[in-house]
Amino acid sequence: MLTRKTKYGLKALSFLAKQEPGIPVQISKIAEAENISLKFLESILLTLRKNELLISKKGKGGGYLLAKKPNEISLAAVYRILEGPIALVPCVSLNFYKKCDDCKDEDACSIHDFMIEVRDSNLKIFENKSVADLV
Repeated sequence: MLTRKTKYGLKALSFLAKQEPGIPVQISKIAEAENISLKFLESILLTLRKNELLISKKGKGGGYLLAKKPNEISLAAVYRILEGPIALVPCVSLNFYKKCDDCKDEDACSIHDFMIEVRDSNLKIFENKSVADLV
């Protein structure tokens, strides 16, 4: 299930994508428009800024704006930043691989191949959609 953090991150990015390019938007305006706790949103936007999806401007007229065009921000990138692995089990993750503690042999695992198929299907969707598709 998608966490509120990722859901709100996607909503905030979508909101910013609808704004006039190059004009920073105050965090309070995003929070109010999307019905997100200001404190929680601050944390999410900071994470997205640290991962170079957002730019922040300080001072009067400051706020947040997209660091890239909406069609250049894949939902896979956003998901990985805010949620972590797209794979449902760690042994099939492409970026966060970890052997499952309870598995002696991945090749003999009854669900390993199925989980790869699920990962690949989800990954195809996430990689082929961008913030622009949410607008």
